[in-house]
Amino acid sequence: MRKFFIFFVLGFSSIHAQSYSLSDLLNMADTANPTLKNARIDIVSNVNQRNVYLSGRLPKISAVGDYRYNAIIPAQIVPADFFGGPPGTFAKVKFGVPYNLGNTVQLNQFLYNPQLEYGLAALAINAQITQIQAQITEQEVRYQVSTTYFALQAVQQQVEYTRKNEKNMLELIHNMEHLLEQGLIVPTEVDKLKINKNNLSNALLKLENTRLQLIDLLKILVGFPQDKLLEIAQDDLVQTPKILENSTATRPELALIELQKQMNIEERKGYYMAYLPTLSFYAAANYNYNLKPENNFRTGIPSAFLGLHLDWTLFDGLEKRNKLKVNAYNREKIANQEMLAKQQLTLATDNARREVTLQTANLSLNQEQLTLAERINEASKAQFNAGTISTNELLQSDNGLQLAQANLVSAYLSLRQAELAYLKSISQLK
Repeated sequence: MRKFFIFFVLGFSSIHAQSYSLSDLLNMADTANPTLKNARIDIVSNVNQRNVYLSGRLPKISAVGDYRYNAIIPAQIVPADFFGGPPGTFAKVKFGVPYNLGNTVQLNQFLYNPQLEYGLAALAINAQITQIQAQITEQEVRYQVSTTYFALQAVQQQVEYTRKNEKNMLELIHNMEHLLEQGLIVPTEVDKLKINKNNLSNALLKLENTRLQLIDLLKILVGFPQDKLLEIAQDDLVQTPKILENSTATRPELALIELQKQMNIEERKGYYMAYLPTLSFYAAANYNYNLKPENNFRTGIPSAFLGLHLDWTLFDGLEKRNKLKVNAYNREKIANQEMLAKQQLTLATDNARREVTLQTANLSLNQEQLTLAERINEASKAQFNAGTISTNELLQSDNGLQLAQANLVSAYLSLRQAELAYLKSISQLK
């Protein structure tokens, strides 16, 4: 009754437990991965940066208040004959009153600023750069999620093999202990099997630790709650490549370099525009209130003015000329970078495609090797039970089976990684 209850509970929980496929995990990462979130925030932030820059076209209005008490009213020297005094002498005259209250409102508006147009063009290019960088980040995150997913698949398959091997070894040990009780074998024969069983148990512990580490990493990558159980759907150990032969290659890295070239051109235009003057309009209204309490003197003096301000640097110490030289060197560097990137991307794609072909054949070969190892192991167990081979020969066939299982899992993982490397090289991880 107790066993039935346990099986019922396990069966009920397995029915309701959700297992996530690679597609599910990638969809979760698209909305919850912190790195992707930041990349999309950068796109929105760039739009606001453009709005900030556009505010330079709008007028600026400022208000200034100056409330002053002149503890000592400053004096100025004037010719004494100005007041009827002897010529050639001077007198000190104080101007102003103790209290001076001033308020000014000023307006400034650029009428012509060649640097503003350059800035807008640079921001437009930077917006495209941010979007492409987000695409590259998206591909990188998907690659990390997929790599972790397939690594988990490999570990879980290895766990299944190891558990099966451990179970078989326990059955052999149980049978050997019966023979030992009957005095038909020596104790060391059982000890050999127990050593092998202990090695399998230790391997299981290591595999379980690796599995938990990968699960925790996957949770972080897809934004899954750390305190909840994450189960992944099982992937078959098949040698059929999961890539599409007609996948269209896209090269965001080259698009990024192309935008760097455009930015270099706009930068050069900006340096030339810096030779031009800027022209701005300004206006101000001022009201100055003067107060001298001793004489009960109070008066307000309003003032207002309009003006144009021209700012033109006629000689800057060859600063712009040297900047143009640096710009030319950078243009040459970008051209070299583009040529190298094209070669590297093409090489990476070709190598990845060849690696897929190689690992496909390798997985098929290891599947055949495992089938042969299983046959040999079954035959060895039958011969061992019949007493025609020794324990050492049985363990040798069992080790051969474990090696074939490990090689198959490794070949599966290598194929999946090769496929991911190929799809990443053409930016087609979906």
